[in-house]
Amino acid sequence: MTRDGRLGVGIIGAGRVGPVIGAALAGAGHAVTGITHGSDDERVESVLPGIPFLDAPEVVRRSELVVLAVPHDQLPGLVAGLADVGAWQMGQIVMHTDPAFGLDVLAPAAAQGALPIAVHPAIAFTGTSMDLRILRDAYAAVTAPAVVLPIAQALAVELGCEPIVVADADRHAYGDAIATATQFSRSIVQQAVGALTDAGVPAPGAYLSTLVHATVDLALRDADPDTDAALGLT
Repeated sequence: MTRDGRLGVGIIGAGRVGPVIGAALAGAGHAVTGITHGSDDERVESVLPGIPFLDAPEVVRRSELVVLAVPHDQLPGLVAGLADVGAWQMGQIVMHTDPAFGLDVLAPAAAQGALPIAVHPAIAFTGTSMDLRILRDAYAAVTAPAVVLPIAQALAVELGCEPIVVADADRHAYGDAIATATQFSRSIVQQAVGALTDAGVPAPGAYLSTLVHATVDLALRDADPDTDAALGLT
């Protein structure tokens, strides 16, 4: 880390999440050192213009903060594989963005002296620059050892989010809650769209938009009185 707190940030994972995280941290003054290739390099370049594409070990070698934004089932193997080739560095910060994993998945990196943190911004990423605006109204679940928790919280703030500390032991329950909120909601909307299509309603997604948004807002207000303030309804 430099004296002014700026970091060289490497991104492993070029899907919807990684490039946006990189762009948000770049906007906070950090220097993005590189990103791994993905399925749509043109989209990545539109979010992170001019950033070099590198393989994962080279991203790690160049970076003081490594962001792991890969699919859930790939994360354990990625961390362990990089440990097997001795890629992780003493004092390097390693941050994953997966809601369901805690710190255990980063144990191979921590064993080589890296500092493990988990930061999950609670938004549905589109993979475009539009997400940068959405992050500014979002929360992020932060999990880290006590010694680096202030760094993890600061990184969440620099993403634009309000950090909420989730204990490592509670991370699995947190992941279940996020999966329920996203997957169940998507499934219900898809079922409703299908039923409206069968009923001959044109543009069923647009037809449901106002109703669904209002229903979700009301459900959140009923579940948590503090939601009124968060939604600006008080």
